[in-house]
Amino acid sequence: MIRFGVSTHLYHGQRLRRDHLLEISAFGFDRIELFATRTHVDYHSEAAIADLQQWLADASLELHSVHAPIGESFARGRWGLPLTLASRDAAARSRALAETERALHVARRIPFGVLVTHLGLPRPAENSRDGARRSVETLQKQAAPLGVRLALEVIPNQLSQASSLAHFIEEVVDAPDIGICLDFGHAHLGGDLLEAIETVSEHLIATHVHDNRGRLDEHLLPYDGTIDWPGALTAIQKVGYEGALT
Repeated sequence: MIRFGVSTHLYHGQRLRRDHLLEISAFGFDRIELFATRTHVDYHSEAAIADLQQWLADASLELHSVHAPIGESFARGRWGLPLTLASRDAAARSRALAETERALHVARRIPFGVLVTHLGLPRPAENSRDGARRSVETLQKQAAPLGVRLALEVIPNQLSQASSLAHFIEEVVDAPDIGICLDFGHAHLGGDLLEAIETVSEHLIATHVHDNRGRLDEHLLPYDGTIDWPGALTAIQKVGYEGALT
């Protein structure tokens, strides 16, 4: 049976509240992905995580996954400084790794199964494959005892295209049980979504489901863009994916 979830990215410009989770539940969803940006939910705060735990219980929702932080803040539609696990700059990579570790530690209080991470920024000169490898190996060692798997997200850069991530997992990183989060919209921007599904099939453990018109990352509702949804959903079933569509 296909399971559907919603990312709290839906409310990303606001501080996350109990009412948001009740609204998600009221529309029939039973799981969420928490988008970890401190201006949205302060994952550094034990009190904020305790509140989240209670709100999830009130809404009868499961914390399915956490999206690792990709920026220090998001306010008035603008991102703060980026956080990148693949930075060529050691200090910047260390800062991103520390923030990702704090988000991972939500699992100490609220169990979840998947930590979704980005590798790299759009400009190739800023990205280091070796830096990405070291970040992923460090995170995996911390995630495994918590029962969390890392899912590397397909995003529009050379490090994180579907084929690049599959190669990274199979040939570069020395860490077991790493998977891929297939972002349908991002893969569509990269060309052939159906081919991307096939490429990542052996490593597929999470999804981000949204649409676009093939030019910009618009985050439209399914069927509002140009993705072939019947074909994509058939392909997902053919490769045996049994996780959530988020």
